[in-house]
Amino acid sequence: MNNRTLFNLILFSSILVSFVYGQNNQRGYIVSIGEKAPLFETITNTGEVFNLEKQKGKIVMLQFTASWCSVCIKEMPYIENEIWDIHKDNDDFVLVGIDRGESIEMVNKLIDKTKVTYPICLDEKSEIFELYAEKKAGVTRNVIIDRDGEIIFLTRLFDHDEFNEMKDIILKSLTKN
Repeated sequence: MNNRTLFNLILFSSILVSFVYGQNNQRGYIVSIGEKAPLFETITNTGEVFNLEKQKGKIVMLQFTASWCSVCIKEMPYIENEIWDIHKDNDDFVLVGIDRGESIEMVNKLIDKTKVTYPICLDEKSEIFELYAEKKAGVTRNVIIDRDGEIIFLTRLFDHDEFNEMKDIILKSLTKN
């Protein structure tokens, strides 16, 4: 292999790595599909303790949200109607919203506004959010975690096709032994 070919190969590889890293990074996640989900414990809007580690053996959906996030507010009724209403009685499924950087008062206003009935967890200092996403990343995102605690799907913003894919992944995961 001559020097010019080697140079071109290295240049192409560098561009490819930058492109792939940039694509993943555009979404603002610091976790990836196939990794173990970072563990945390927090309090829900009803005062119950939510501990992710204790959910092992279940399919878990984390929905990151905030009261000021218009895309989150748009997505929440879809989550309520097309995911929560269907799976809320399934003991193998857990859905929690995680409100980034707000007090319980703001969380309760968000619940009143969106009329969701699934639990919303407090993340007043954004510490949970920052286990999953870059500090300055946008809020609207969902993380699906399998029975072994591994991340199997990540969403960003609200796209109907991606949302439908997420619903399918949840359903398939729940029917898998």
